[in-house]
Amino acid sequence: MATITDQIAEEIRVCGIVQGVGFRPTVYRLAQDCGLCGEVSNDGEGVLIRVVGDRDAINTFIHRLETEPPPLAKIESIHRYPYTGDRSFSNFTIVSSQSNKIRTKIAPDAATCPACKREIFDPLSRFYRYPFTNCTHCGPRLSIIKKLPYDRKNTSMGGFELCGECQQDYEDPLNRRFHAQPVACHFCGPKVTLERGDGKPVTAHMFSMLDEVDAVCTLLQRGQIVAIKGLGGFHLACDATNEEIVQKLRDRKHRPDKPLALMARDINIIEKYCFVTAEERKLLESSAAPIVLLRRKTNLKDSIQNQIAPCVAPNQNYLGFMLPYTPLHHLALRRLEIPIVLTSANFSDEPQCIDNAEVQTKLAKVADYFVLHNREIVNRVDDSVVRINNNRLQILRRARGYAPAPINLPPGFQDKPAILAMGSELKNTFCLLREGQAILSQHIGDLENALAAEAYQKTLNLYLGLLEHQPSAIALDLHPEYLSTKLGKELAETNNIPIYSIQHHHAHIAACMAENGLPIDTKPVLGIALDGLGYGEDGTIWGGEFLLADYRSFQRLGTFKPVEMIGGEQAIYQPWRNTYAHLKAALGEDLPSHMIDLKLGEFLDQQPLKLLDQLIEKKINSPLASSCGRLFDAVAGAIGICRESCSYEGQAAITLEAIAEDYLLNYSEEIEPYPFIVKKLEHPLFSLEPRPMWSALLADLRQNVPVGMMAAKFHFGLAEAISTMVERLSFETSFHQVILTGGVFQNQILLTQVRDRLMSKNLDVLTHSQVPSNDGGLSLGQAVIASAKLEEE
Repeated sequence: MATITDQIAEEIRVCGIVQGVGFRPTVYRLAQDCGLCGEVSNDGEGVLIRVVGDRDAINTFIHRLETEPPPLAKIESIHRYPYTGDRSFSNFTIVSSQSNKIRTKIAPDAATCPACKREIFDPLSRFYRYPFTNCTHCGPRLSIIKKLPYDRKNTSMGGFELCGECQQDYEDPLNRRFHAQPVACHFCGPKVTLERGDGKPVTAHMFSMLDEVDAVCTLLQRGQIVAIKGLGGFHLACDATNEEIVQKLRDRKHRPDKPLALMARDINIIEKYCFVTAEERKLLESSAAPIVLLRRKTNLKDSIQNQIAPCVAPNQNYLGFMLPYTPLHHLALRRLEIPIVLTSANFSDEPQCIDNAEVQTKLAKVADYFVLHNREIVNRVDDSVVRINNNRLQILRRARGYAPAPINLPPGFQDKPAILAMGSELKNTFCLLREGQAILSQHIGDLENALAAEAYQKTLNLYLGLLEHQPSAIALDLHPEYLSTKLGKELAETNNIPIYSIQHHHAHIAACMAENGLPIDTKPVLGIALDGLGYGEDGTIWGGEFLLADYRSFQRLGTFKPVEMIGGEQAIYQPWRNTYAHLKAALGEDLPSHMIDLKLGEFLDQQPLKLLDQLIEKKINSPLASSCGRLFDAVAGAIGICRESCSYEGQAAITLEAIAEDYLLNYSEEIEPYPFIVKKLEHPLFSLEPRPMWSALLADLRQNVPVGMMAAKFHFGLAEAISTMVERLSFETSFHQVILTGGVFQNQILLTQVRDRLMSKNLDVLTHSQVPSNDGGLSLGQAVIASAKLEEE
């Protein structure tokens, strides 16, 4: 037994995601177990603990705190200091939050935990069938927060006064609902209402239902389209096995082709339709509960009665599935033996609706019924989209469940001034860099849309206010016409702070460097950035780039041969324009002879080619682009995939990949890659040219080679060409690490083929995992480049 003189007093500072996740109750329990006296509180920096007790007991307490944190907590640092204040603690207590400078982190929204799920299906529980059941281990966080610290009064739950029983749970340190800010029950919490799209009343005799949420199941079974208010926005739901209903949803939503997300009651239903690996299952069942892209099973006619409607994901080998992640979802799907479509409630390219009145007005002719509730969604948060590649997580859209959890930056970025990075025009996120961490916003969307641009400004202002972020510099994309660039310049001018204009592909490469832990002073790496387009330093459009880069600068060593984008943005949505431009650039005067007796030639003959030639010749709305994405479009158009039009960016390339993958899975013939040329231009620039590829592809068209074979030969040929380019560049300069980045590297065949080829050359190949390789990760790269440059200056 330690005497009073053996006791010491310490103040312990814990930083990270430690608020709103049940951290203080854990501290309380562990302190009692270790026989310590003292107190614990939240403040702007995280959690502050003061303890008095035996030195060994305090050491044990710290060790258990590190090894037994709550499920949603993420401890980033624990600092211990001697405590010289009042030591007259008679026990251990939890005290009220303190206000000071905001340094703590906002936790992402979390899927329903197993304990809460058990309660909503337990008739003896007071949370039985309550659709907003939560505890400190699950429930809304980012979507309801208005300001820090994360206390109930600072969330959209502030207007719901706790009943006696919930208040008791909330105040009991040993209850898992202790200080769970959204805690509520049937008596004191938000309520669900069910309304018809046509405004007519809903009556009880219309359904055989337990409650409004149970009615959702009946409506979906009857072929209705239902708008459901979820955690971070509204979704549109319907029976995923009913082709007519899914097509009706597409028509009403104006989304003709882009794949639709699916939700199923449990993993067993998902496994009827898709292959699910152990890693994928873990993702589906995680607290993030993202949409996971899963390989679909084929030839199911004999083994399953209700097949997924073909128009859910046309011409795709993968389905995007998620599991229920709120009690409302669990309750609504309880009786459903089939998957449902669960896609964002909006018109194509617009932000997801989050307001009751907005969704009823805007989507009155889209949804047959509306499931509403009276808990405000403060922050719009889309569903995250992920996949597993080579046993590694690959995030395609970082939102619910992941954002805004901070990303720890590599050595050298600690103690640097705060940075704000504005992101790109498409798939926008912004990034706040401070104290060695990057906080990326959730996916905002494409800022070309006015409503998305409005949501961007609102979300940006919220983050800056929430985190009291005062940047020393602002990082922008080099493109002068991006809305994010213009807004960033306005902010910089208003606050009299410097701006850093960051080249698009340099930012892609830096983002991958940062998430892979390369220090601030790392030696230059070879970054291969392949995407649709990005503004180049020479004023042209880049998109197939080989850059020798560090965090401060880059040198362009290689590029895809630039080809005109005839009609500018029109070329993104009409692949045949790229086909014609590439064929003309590759074959020139020989083009007509190559087109004889080809269906492709017949198609092109029907287009206004003389007008297109004039546009190219006079350089009217036909910018040169070294875009890898447009090369994919050109090849797809040539072999008859989405030739005339696409309804969303990248559709032709995605379909081309799916067809190539089908061929690779079903045939064992040796694939002979299409040839490319690596050509030396002015020092130090090399060019990757597709002229021989086009000659070989047209010859295959004449021989009626299967489309899948041509698609596979193109993928293998491009991977081989990239590998050859890297080898040629290695003779000219020194590098040991290669970065693969940009939206094109979401293509699984290309990513795998390039990575394997480069690794066989003993190169260290780095890819994305924490942030998307597409423009959703761009703001991270902008932020670290600006930080490195600011330090240098």
